[in-house]
Amino acid sequence: MGRVWDSEGTQARIEALVAAEIAAFDASTRAGRMTLAAFQERRVRRNRAVTVTFSGGIEQTCWTVVRSDGCYSVLYLPGSECFSLCVDSDFGPLDIGVHGRALDCFASV
Repeated sequence: MGRVWDSEGTQARIEALVAAEIAAFDASTRAGRMTLAAFQERRVRRNRAVTVTFSGGIEQTCWTVVRSDGCYSVLYLPGSECFSLCVDSDFGPLDIGVHGRALDCFASV
């Protein structure tokens, strides 16, 4: 959490992680194809920094990966080098403890 992340380096890191996930994703089933299509449709073109609130009121700068559907979004946690499913709130995104690969977080709801 204490690391400073530059925007361009973070953009490139997110792109590389997501590209690797997509390349390895099993889209051989109808459900897999639908999940991948929905993920790619909601994926942001340019990641932006947002403040996420974690349990205990801890805040961290994270990066958007999948825009909100009105309830949930997927964000990149640079300090952990993983992705998080967050719930939308009046105060911004709230981490709900679902962490891992971007596609797995996205597919969990």
